Amino acid sequence: MTPTKKPETKARSAEQEAALELVRMAKEKGLDLTGPNGLLKQFTKTVLETALDEEMTEHLGRVKHEKTKDGRAANSRNGTTVKTVTTDSVGPVTIEVPRDRDGSFEPVIVKKRQRRLSGVDEVVLSLYARGLTTGEISAHFREIHGASVSKETVSRIT
Repeated sequence: MTPTKKPETKARSAEQEAALELVRMAKEKGLDLTGPNGLLKQFTKTVLETALDEEMTEHLGRVKHEKTKDGRAANSRNGTTVKTVTTDSVGPVTIEVPRDRDGSFEPVIVKKRQRRLSGVDEVVLSLYARGLTTGEISAHFREIHGASVSKETVSRIT
């Protein structure tokens, strides 16, 4: 009798496991992967809003609802502004851009008055599926958007 060889199973990365779980959840909810309200569009919105929120945290030097040492702040968060940006493959995505009281916040990922984002899908997929280091993701943002995003910000986003 010759022993039968079991097929080798390739170990999945954490990113692949997370993607698999998202696809399963989307199927359970009857959500399309693409389309007007599809998974990819919702994921793009979530990544953009998270990145913008982390930029605001970096700009203010503290997380949301954190008080300064003296309990007062010269500048603080002041809600959000709704904005629709167009991406290459998922189409228009409506996002909420955070703002600050003194108007000094200059977003990098989605700049003021910017309405078209080319390459965002590649960034989203890179963050989610490639398993790049924070330095590589930071370089990817710089290459695609010409945006300087620190490794620490990328780490908080991912």
